[in-house]
Amino acid sequence: MNFDVTVFWDALTSWHFFRGACITLILALVSHSVGILISIPCALALDGPPSVWRSTLRGVLSVFRGAPTLLQLLFVWNALPQFFPVFREEWFTPFIAAWIALSLNEAAYQVEINRAALKAVDKGQYAAGHALGLSRWHTFRYVIMPQAARIAVPPTANEFITLLKITSLASVISLQELMAVTSQTVSTTFQFSEYYAVALVYYLAMVYSLTWMQGGLERRLSWDAHSSTSSKSVGLVQRTLAHMRRI
Repeated sequence: MNFDVTVFWDALTSWHFFRGACITLILALVSHSVGILISIPCALALDGPPSVWRSTLRGVLSVFRGAPTLLQLLFVWNALPQFFPVFREEWFTPFIAAWIALSLNEAAYQVEINRAALKAVDKGQYAAGHALGLSRWHTFRYVIMPQAARIAVPPTANEFITLLKITSLASVISLQELMAVTSQTVSTTFQFSEYYAVALVYYLAMVYSLTWMQGGLERRLSWDAHSSTSSKSVGLVQRTLAHMRRI
């Protein structure tokens, strides 16, 4: 069987496939964003003093990291309505179910990225902030967090690219994302190579566009390799204090 370029091009430029790719990208964006928001307080809690809450949180995160993502999607889509009537309403669509499952799954992995980034920042900066009159919260917010965010950018961006590809699993709960559109079209036309090639082009375009943006962001946020840690610490705290005084 020959590769039909006309079929490939028509599918590549069709609204049907473009819409599927947009749903894939939007799902990845919203899931990753919510996952980051959930992971920040979780990371701080895990590095806090020992407690029942911390042990429980550690166990919950281990479940989300250990269970297959596909199983989590199926559980949210099929089991939540069984136990909670609110999830039987019309608002609980495949997109919402995938969003919930992928956000929680993403948060479980992003927690460790955030913890590692926070631990990589010199703890002596807390003392520097205190010496200059900053509270521990202000030191954390204006000094520690910006540096930790810079450190976390590369692994966070890589995690987002991984999540973008994992969204293809949402096709099993009838979400009309790129992989579902491709599979349904193939099942009716039996033109495998043309339509799978279209999906491949869309995925590669999204992944390499994100990789390019990641590289630009990393260069923008890169540290001056010739600056010493101590000078960066004191300088950053002093600039933060000056900024807060202006406010």
